[in-house]
Amino acid sequence: MAEELLINVTPMECRVALIENGTVNELFVERTVKRGLVGNIYKGKVVRVLPGMQAAFVDIGLSRTAFLHINDMVWSRSQPTPNVFELLHPGQMLTVQVMKDMLGTKGARLSTDLSIPSRYLVLMPYGNHIGVSQRIESEEERDRLRSMIERIQSEHSLPGSVIVRTAAEGVDESAIAQDMCYLSKLWEYIQRKQKEVSTPELIFEELPLPQRIVRDLASDETAKIYVDSREIHAKLSEFVQEFVPTIENRLIHYPGEKPLFDLYNVEEDIQKALQTRVALKSGGYLMLDQTEAMTTIDVNTGSYVGGRSLEDTVFKTNMEATQVIARQLRLRNLGGIIIIDFIDMQELEHRQDVMRQFERMLERDHAKTKITQVSELGLVEMTRKRTRESLEHLLCESCPTCQGRGYVKTAETVCYEIFREIMRYARAFDSKGGFTVVAHPAVIDRLLTAEAPAVADLEHFVDRVIKFQVENLYTQEQYDIILS
Repeated sequence: MAEELLINVTPMECRVALIENGTVNELFVERTVKRGLVGNIYKGKVVRVLPGMQAAFVDIGLSRTAFLHINDMVWSRSQPTPNVFELLHPGQMLTVQVMKDMLGTKGARLSTDLSIPSRYLVLMPYGNHIGVSQRIESEEERDRLRSMIERIQSEHSLPGSVIVRTAAEGVDESAIAQDMCYLSKLWEYIQRKQKEVSTPELIFEELPLPQRIVRDLASDETAKIYVDSREIHAKLSEFVQEFVPTIENRLIHYPGEKPLFDLYNVEEDIQKALQTRVALKSGGYLMLDQTEAMTTIDVNTGSYVGGRSLEDTVFKTNMEATQVIARQLRLRNLGGIIIIDFIDMQELEHRQDVMRQFERMLERDHAKTKITQVSELGLVEMTRKRTRESLEHLLCESCPTCQGRGYVKTAETVCYEIFREIMRYARAFDSKGGFTVVAHPAVIDRLLTAEAPAVADLEHFVDRVIKFQVENLYTQEQYDIILS
């Protein structure tokens, strides 16, 4: 599958789009004033220990305290899980790494089991095993890499566990040894900083987005890497020459007049990725609803009636939906619990084909996914690892009119609220001058037309005059009642 990486740089932000066969499948955004924290290593101070949750809150020098659970700490796994008080106490200083960025109102998620990545390897200094990426399927290649790591570790007396990344497949020993040497020097630097730092602060910062993307995503399948900034292109060239020389000739500076993202219709795809409805080519569509608890995806046939029968139409719509859902999960970076409501199929073979196709589509996802089960109601329950904000949370905020609910009260409902409020005021205050209602134009219009008889009855009931005043700056739910 042909891949291209587009790196768009401005003084305010850096954006990277992963293009597969001409389609935008993943998008990464890093704001200059709000760099991501995942991978950063901090010296932290335990603020509060929570024995009931087997966790602690840790101050790492950010606006919110971070969260550390005992399962993310280093202790002998051969022993029973200790009580968190055996490992932590308030005021204790410890070295931690951010596993998940701050999401919404939640602080960052931490781990004391550090992992330091390079191009081909991940060093875990406190471990004692060698692992190989599951994406490397050849047993012969897995054995070659494992024995190579054992040999290099013994020759250089390097500590800890080493995980071999997918990019290491087919790479010669000299390149792997160079990577190990880099990780060893980096770990020595981190250890030195640990001793020097005595207050909560940053010890080691993960690479900027362009270098991180090239390190993690560039592979033999990557045909071109376009960068529209001359300065970042120069920095990436130095980085590539040192760490990924095999892709140096694929790194290209794009000086064109037309914006890079416009050239590949990335801007259009970003706008579509913020909508709840996603059209399928057949005429069907998906409805995606992202909440704090979970994401739900509903598949509908829409206007598609091209099958030979209803079952055939449903089957083809579901098969097409598997591809689009897998892409939307990556593009929107949806994580956590995801519930998918495929259209009901009567034939068992069709249901099995749809699930097999969906699993194949998820294989290219860089985030870890797991389909847990298909419920009795036919809902597909799955999880996708969440390490950073979704595209919607990154680019958008809650609507000030509806406060993120996605709907507002009707003008009719607001009118009836006003009537009840006037009756409360009439009982509570001795205002002979009457009341003035200040509200949105749609509400005032309804009060003077459809609700005019009710207003007349209310005036008679409270024995006061009710006046109205339009306020264009008010939302439809907003109103004031002024005593005259």
